[in-house]
Amino acid sequence: MVIRLQKGVWLKMVLCLGMLASSFGFMDGERLNAADAFVKGADISWVAGMEAQGYSWRDKNGVRRDILDILRQDYQINAARIRVWVNPSMNDYMNGYMNAEQAARLARRAQDKGMRIMLTLHYSDSWADPGQQNKPYAWRSFNFQQLMDAVYAHTVYVMNTMQQHGVTPAWVQIGNETNDGMLWEDGRASRNMRNYAWLVNTGHNAVKAVNPETRTIVHLSNGYDRELYRWNIGGLINHGAHFDLIGMSLYPEAGDWATKVDQTIANAKELASNYGRSIMITEIGMDYDQAAAAKSFISSIKTKVRELPGGTGLGVFYWEPQAVPGYNGGYNKGAWQSDGRPTMALEGFRD
Repeated sequence: MVIRLQKGVWLKMVLCLGMLASSFGFMDGERLNAADAFVKGADISWVAGMEAQGYSWRDKNGVRRDILDILRQDYQINAARIRVWVNPSMNDYMNGYMNAEQAARLARRAQDKGMRIMLTLHYSDSWADPGQQNKPYAWRSFNFQQLMDAVYAHTVYVMNTMQQHGVTPAWVQIGNETNDGMLWEDGRASRNMRNYAWLVNTGHNAVKAVNPETRTIVHLSNGYDRELYRWNIGGLINHGAHFDLIGMSLYPEAGDWATKVDQTIANAKELASNYGRSIMITEIGMDYDQAAAAKSFISSIKTKVRELPGGTGLGVFYWEPQAVPGYNGGYNKGAWQSDGRPTMALEGFRD
């Protein structure tokens, strides 16, 4: 669905809303709300497709239970992260399937378990990440104005679909791991930082048009990479982008996780201080066969994010912990074993 706006009207809307937002300091709101619980989350996007494939899960005692109950009750997971693609293949449970409707059903199910919801909007028909930010097939011939219109319309559509299912997302990522922007080539940051900033504004304003209380996130990979974040986040802000939080990914190895955590925390402190945004670690993971190290890693980053100055550290999400070894052609950073039981990794979330 694409809403056509009179030429020039949308740009004025973006700029005016951006100027209004810039009159405030910390824009995330949550930093000042001491009543909010620290977020301990999991990306559960593969759950719906895995269940359609016949997968089920057992707890550490071997009892078959709803995977969301295991996450919530056994490991204190209080938030679910769910990706949304624009027009994915509904026949591909691993690299597609999660359109707005499927995402809303899964979000409602998680919300009913007492979890808050984060959406990750991949503005693509499949994976968007540092190596690929492909336009949806239906948008491939759009000029930049039409592309902004499409981003706005799609974001509003996703938010309204959530509302129709009784879900109000607490957070929405405007893109996923947008190290070099999104919707290439138009929004490739290294070629046109302004376009990238305007696309972020477009998504941000669309979210706020449906629910002003939902927090928006710009999310990059490699949380320890100080120069990446300075260039990307600083460039966005210098070009007038407005968003509420900074999201980070971190996938260390068993032998370097302590160093990478310290580097990520130092980077987070600097970003919060320099740019007035709080921090969410929206993806972490480690190989399933390094479960003891993964448990220590989770416990460490959870504690250090929680201790960021001024309450600027909001939480940590594990990416697809329910994945079994080798899922989707070789993904091994889940937290379940081939026998259907969890590793010890997620015990790091428990207080």
